[in-house]
Amino acid sequence: MRFYGFHLMPWPYLDEAHRDSGAASWVTLSNKEYDPVRGRELYERYLSELVAYDQAGFDGVCVNEHHQTAYGLMPAPNLVAATLIGRTRGTIALLGNAIALRDHPLRVAEEVAMLDVLSNGRIVSGFVRGIGSEYHTFALDPASSRDRFHEAHDLIVRAWTEPGPFEWYGEHYKLRYVNPWPRPIQQPHPPIWSPSQGSGETIEWAAERRYTYLQTFTDLESLRRIFASFKEATERHGYAADPEQLGWSVPIYLAETDEAARAGARPHVDYLFNTLLRMPPDMLFPAGYLTEASAARVRSSRRGLGSGRLDPDDLMERGYVLAGSPASVGEALARLRDELGFGTLVGVLQFGSVSHGEFERTLSLFTEQVMPGLR
Repeated sequence: MRFYGFHLMPWPYLDEAHRDSGAASWVTLSNKEYDPVRGRELYERYLSELVAYDQAGFDGVCVNEHHQTAYGLMPAPNLVAATLIGRTRGTIALLGNAIALRDHPLRVAEEVAMLDVLSNGRIVSGFVRGIGSEYHTFALDPASSRDRFHEAHDLIVRAWTEPGPFEWYGEHYKLRYVNPWPRPIQQPHPPIWSPSQGSGETIEWAAERRYTYLQTFTDLESLRRIFASFKEATERHGYAADPEQLGWSVPIYLAETDEAARAGARPHVDYLFNTLLRMPPDMLFPAGYLTEASAARVRSSRRGLGSGRLDPDDLMERGYVLAGSPASVGEALARLRDELGFGTLVGVLQFGSVSHGEFERTLSLFTEQVMPGLR
């Protein structure tokens, strides 16, 4: 197995009035709630936690992109990656650039290539469409998001792999000259990952291109079904999925005993799922964002995430969060690895309102008592 540490860079200071109001924490939550002075302190802390993953022996660290939300204070993951290059030794995974939201995918091609050269080939390039609420943020048509995503991806990969200059005249992007400097140091291009909530189209797309498929925020029942679908898709394309091609991203909280871990994790699980992820269904899934074929699968995998109050103990029981002693969590991960065949684990050790001390404890217990046995 390979291990990556993820960080969402959340805002942990939303007050009880907002938590109890039922209001969304995306798009419409006023940025008057953001304090830049506390924000600077948070960035310093969060960057130090990403570096701590690397120093503790994780294979890589992961950053991502979200907009106009307290859920994640990282609208520019490439900037965070650039900050980390000189402070880490392992892989830096961009999970990912929301290329369907960009006016100019060629800028993504340039920036990721530059990061790859600066890091001497330590970049993983994840591509995502961006979640539905972010189409409200940028006033873009969600019905065209999948076509924009596919064209942006094809343009970026071609820009990395085909000597320029060449022309690109697609439906959404029109360029007389495609000729980016620099080019990536990894050949033919940096590894590409596809984070997803379980869309059937995304599963098929990633399997066809032999990309790493990364499942996020999912209960174990859905995880089993989605991984089985991905394996079936790879077989349709004439190969068997390598374990490292199957990835699972999951929040993890450790303490000395199962009881202490569940009690400690409970308020943070509540804050993540019932406050930070909260938004009305029409904001999460605006009209046209989901195809008819994928709507049932994605809604099933989320099972009410964002739209209603969920019981933290039930979320832990269903596997949205792994909370327990190192022995219990290690046994659960080994059992699931053997059952499902995944070889890439993306642990989210800081989530919601987890304190720095709690993060450090989980990181220490995980790297000393869980990771060695799984490796």
